[in-house]
Amino acid sequence: MEDKLILCDGPLDVNKINSQWFDEFKDSNFGAIITFNGVVRDENGIDGLSFDIYEPILKSWFDSWQKKANEKNAIVLMAHSRGDVLNHESSYIAAVCSPKRRVALEMIDEFVEDFKAKAPIWKYDIIDGKRVYAKDRSTAINGAGLLN
Repeated sequence: MEDKLILCDGPLDVNKINSQWFDEFKDSNFGAIITFNGVVRDENGIDGLSFDIYEPILKSWFDSWQKKANEKNAIVLMAHSRGDVLNHESSYIAAVCSPKRRVALEMIDEFVEDFKAKAPIWKYDIIDGKRVYAKDRSTAINGAGLLN
């Protein structure tokens, strides 16, 4: 897999992506391949979530994490949805492959938390078939603003 960052329209095929990553990296002498699968929760009366992504910034953010991982002989992998993802479907998968489990365990936590804080992904609730900006659950990007 040349591209370690996968962006898909709609929900992610968790089994396919996890299997693809495992099959690709199991023979690479990584002692740990740790994945995190994010699932859209059924809460607050929503039917699902919808996502807009600013891809140039996301790719730059991801590349900086790849460099950080490579310094520890590890790699990071990520898949995220664009558009609509209904409740109980996956919109986000992250993984860390490392020769050492401790590196992978610590890095997956840091990677997911940093993603939640800094990724240029705008989240909308799907309510009655309409996208409603989820301002209270979105994180502002430093130096950016919303246009009205």
